Amino acid sequence: MDFRNFQKRGLARLTRHKPGEMNNSEKAYAGTLEGRILTGEIICYWFEEWTFKLAVDCRLTPDFMVMLPTGELQVHDVKGFMTDDALVKLKVMAEKFPFDVFTAKKLAQKDGGGWEIKQIK
Repeated sequence: MDFRNFQKRGLARLTRHKPGEMNNSEKAYAGTLEGRILTGEIICYWFEEWTFKLAVDCRLTPDFMVMLPTGELQVHDVKGFMTDDALVKLKVMAEKFPFDVFTAKKLAQKDGGGWEIKQIK
């Protein structure tokens, strides 16, 4: 999908925000992560704090790095919709680094309003 398709679909303004500033979906997911901290399911998380070099001139800054009680780190990336570019970067990350990589998509209220979590392999 190229940028013109974003413009036609009215999505161009949704694709970028200021670094370190959460959009509404990311804020909602951070709330979910806060709840998981309270239950002891995770220890902590970082928002856009880590950047990974995938190839020459190709980097990925995942939305969230999440630490489990075991010390294991996971990558969680919140997506309203998945572009081909984003999917390729997440797949490369899953192959190159020793983290489980997940995408999180907010479900509509009619679908329960929770999160659809998918692991990238």
